[in-house]
Amino acid sequence: MFYYLIPSFLTYNLFLVAAAIIPALFLMGKVYRSDRLEPESPHLLFALARAGVFAALIAILAERVLGAILDAVVRDPALHEILLYFGVVAISEEGAKYLLLRRRTWRSPEFNCQYDGLVYAVFVSLGFALWENISYVLHYGFSTAVVRALTAIPGHSCFGVFMGVFYGLARRAENGGHPGISRRYRTLAILVPAVLHGAYDYIASEDASIWLFVAFIVALFLLSYRLVSRMSRQDRYIA
Repeated sequence: MFYYLIPSFLTYNLFLVAAAIIPALFLMGKVYRSDRLEPESPHLLFALARAGVFAALIAILAERVLGAILDAVVRDPALHEILLYFGVVAISEEGAKYLLLRRRTWRSPEFNCQYDGLVYAVFVSLGFALWENISYVLHYGFSTAVVRALTAIPGHSCFGVFMGVFYGLARRAENGGHPGISRRYRTLAILVPAVLHGAYDYIASEDASIWLFVAFIVALFLLSYRLVSRMSRQDRYIA
């Protein structure tokens, strides 16, 4: 009986993993195809997606440490919730993504176009979302895969778009001899996605605001889609 159940168990879990992976791969393909000037090497893109997985592990540790500190220090429930979503979760996750993004690409000779920054950030973000989605799906099942495919994965990709826009501008400013402007753009590459991420989590936590959450996701996705198209059209060599 036990041996009879193994194939069905494995098939079910493989189906769940596929449900978690396919949306991420679709979005990766869209961003990659929009790279007009000089598409990035598959080796680098795979390394960035893998870096996103490691970023998820770093974020988990950071969230546990910062969450424990927050629980010990802040007693007000409303303030605790705001600091949890906008500080602990958003900064930990977006900060971990940015840390590995910059470590892997800032000095890379392939980083020679402004749009490259967007591609890199989105691949790191979707690697992060991919790992996170697999974890959720294996714990909570296929219905979770459907919900997260429609919300969390596009959400992470959108955060990556905003990070990548400022990251590409930072590299352009650095190459143009403006290190101060570059530092400001790099700061925005963390803060803007973190604010959007915090808003995403905060609105999602409010059960009575489901339509506000849907409207937020739609607006965020449409704005990100326009940014991808615009940055693709305006791409330029910066090396």
